[in-house]
Amino acid sequence: MTSATVRKRSVKRSARGAPDGGGGGAGDRLVDHGAWFLVLPALIPILVLSVGPLLYGIALAFTDSQSGRTEPTQWIGTLNFQDLLHDTLFWDSFRIGLLWAVGVTIPQFLLALGLALLLNENLRFRWLARSLAIIPWAMPEVVVGIMWRLVYNPDAGILNETIRDLGLGDGRDWLSGLATALPAVIVVGVWAGMPQTTVALLAGLQNTPRELHEAAAMDGADAWRRFRTVTWPALKPVALAITALNFIWNFNSFALVYVLTNGGPGGRTRLPMLFAYEEAFRYGQFGYAAAMGCVMVAVISVILALHLVGRLRGGDDA
Repeated sequence: MTSATVRKRSVKRSARGAPDGGGGGAGDRLVDHGAWFLVLPALIPILVLSVGPLLYGIALAFTDSQSGRTEPTQWIGTLNFQDLLHDTLFWDSFRIGLLWAVGVTIPQFLLALGLALLLNENLRFRWLARSLAIIPWAMPEVVVGIMWRLVYNPDAGILNETIRDLGLGDGRDWLSGLATALPAVIVVGVWAGMPQTTVALLAGLQNTPRELHEAAAMDGADAWRRFRTVTWPALKPVALAITALNFIWNFNSFALVYVLTNGGPGGRTRLPMLFAYEEAFRYGQFGYAAAMGCVMVAVISVILALHLVGRLRGGDDA
């Protein structure tokens, strides 16, 4: 049998076994339709509960929508955004929101990193320590706020009682003082958000091969050098992701600060989300509050874009 005959037979077999172009296209379309049907149960709630309200809020920002008015809502273009540019109260709340987000995110990460490194060691009763570490994460923000209001109570709070017992003074009203309200609220934010950061970092630590640590130790590297050359490079992607998410979550905080101080005293803890809430539901300025929400969404989008660009550049450099 010649090689030419073998090639002809193989071509015939391939022709008989391969489906025609029309059948393949129909099959692909059926697969695509089936994939859409599988995605729809997850896609519909996102469209209804996230995308829909977001688009409605953006449209509302270009209107003069108010509560209690009998006239129909009018389209006013960018007038709300123009007023927002000259609203010093909003930009003060924006500045406070940035201070709050940075002041919570950085200590939150540093403390969570130390706790994750500790919980990653072979300690006795490590399972109990890990369980206790996530308790604040399991508590609703309203409950956390009420609990810390009791801690900061100027008359019978455990903090002031401890200060008096140690002879350090008579204590103070932490949540009502102009100089202490924001730092006191930041402490609560760090305590409440640290467990989720700890869990994320601990998961990253457990994915780091122990053989690398053992090899570095055999080479004479101390604990700090092993962390800098082995642990941190493996943990860096998780650290960057959880830090970016924490900053966004903290910037958008509402319930915790609302329960603790309601934005007081004198607006010292009025975060942007709380300011928009007051404009909408206390003063009835729905269109103006929607414009504030659009500005906050734009800021968060810019932060996410910068984070993604940094991650992509880091991947290219790697």
